[in-house]
Amino acid sequence: MIHILARITFKPDAAASARTILMRLVEQSRQEAGCVSYELYQQQAAPHVFQTVEQWRDQDSADAHMKTPHIAAAIAAAASIFAAPPEILSYDKLA
Repeated sequence: MIHILARITFKPDAAASARTILMRLVEQSRQEAGCVSYELYQQQAAPHVFQTVEQWRDQDSADAHMKTPHIAAAIAAAASIFAAPPEILSYDKLA
């Protein structure tokens, strides 16, 4: 199983728009065959900062997810409100 954490930082005045885009992305991502779990968090002290915590069956599933039309649509919709490029990191669970 692959665990992916993505930190996505938006412009501070775009938090509401970002939340809408990301909630749609979560719905669609959870429907993918290789998705085990897909959670979205919003930072309390900085509501324009979001974190996804994802579990994918295997690396092929995670790679396929990044090539889906809904990922492309979310990136296109959010491009003008990103404050920085998303930080996407993969992890192996140890314990």
